[in-house]
Amino acid sequence: MREILHNLTRRRVRSALTITGIVIGIFALTTMGALAEHFNSLLDTGVRYAGTTIPVTAPNGQQPGFLPLSKRDEIARVPGVAAVYPDYQVPAEPGGSMIQLGAPDLIVNERRGADAYGLPTPALSAGRDLGTAERGEVVLGAALARGHGWHAGQTVELPIRPPDATPDFVNHRFTVVGVLAKTGDPTDQLALVGDDDARMLLSDSLPAALRGAIDTGAIAQGFSAFAARGASLAELDRIAQRIDDRVAGVRTQKPSALVANFQSTSATFTAVFTGAALLALLIGGLSVVNTMIMAVGERVREIGLKKAVGAHTHQVLREYLLEASVIGAIGGLAGYALGLGLTSLIDRLGGASDLDIFLVTPRLSVVAIGFAVALATLAGIPPALRAARLDPVSALRSL
Repeated sequence: MREILHNLTRRRVRSALTITGIVIGIFALTTMGALAEHFNSLLDTGVRYAGTTIPVTAPNGQQPGFLPLSKRDEIARVPGVAAVYPDYQVPAEPGGSMIQLGAPDLIVNERRGADAYGLPTPALSAGRDLGTAERGEVVLGAALARGHGWHAGQTVELPIRPPDATPDFVNHRFTVVGVLAKTGDPTDQLALVGDDDARMLLSDSLPAALRGAIDTGAIAQGFSAFAARGASLAELDRIAQRIDDRVAGVRTQKPSALVANFQSTSATFTAVFTGAALLALLIGGLSVVNTMIMAVGERVREIGLKKAVGAHTHQVLREYLLEASVIGAIGGLAGYALGLGLTSLIDRLGGASDLDIFLVTPRLSVVAIGFAVALATLAGIPPALRAARLDPVSALRSL
């Protein structure tokens, strides 16, 4: 190893430029990969939810898009439906940034007991769940709580009043009774409230002219229907079709179509990850090949002397491959460190606005560093073979 490090310092500028090429490639791989991992995490959550839930909404074109709450009983009577929950959601921070890089901050009603039908349920990191009949309580997602500095036991006002709030803007005091554990998926951005509070907030979010005309206590924005736990996508699709056929004035979305859409989008982000890897290959690989070829050319007599005193071909080959892998390891570790530092800094600076857009996973870490070493080693094979095959007599005669 000492000899390898000595060889790298013979031409410090050239070695530095080679390592810099790998650093740039692995930096791009880490940052682009972390971005893809974050969005794929969101999409994976969408697949898990879509694979257990049948969304029921108002037909296309129906305004304002609400359904009578009585439809819940009709849906529940459809064969195969095990449970039905009304859906309510309003923005937690109306008038926020138009640029949305992740899931939006939403206030939604809690679906108590839906985990019995396969819906993922995040754990609490602090406090407790909502009381069964209490009003004015909220459980916050990890990112929403962190972004505003809220904690269990604190009183907050929801929705958050925007700076340009109109005179008719209304919000209410809620006691934070719990904070969800960080999951890295859209639940981090949610505020969970009871059904009655959700209907109240929905009423307040309506234009002033409609607040008195619409009884939010008798409507829902949609419903989530569930089959028995473990039902296949095909069975969920059949139940969805039965709901369409037997319940007038509603429209379902086929879970299989939703899952396919999420998976297709995930494939796009995987392509982004692959593109970053190809960038690393192009930049880092060419620089390693160039450096190792030049190193072989400069050390022809040295190679000849080693072979003349008994060094075997495989020993010379191993030495040059090890030198190439060390270059890859140094560049890979440096590039990964820079990528990790940048992604962590951006997420930390974006903490006040819940701007988590990167996710560095163990898989990404192993791929980034392992890819750098493997890339450099593979790039070093042609010049290493050239060095190993040198005839010792011809090498010693060279100037």
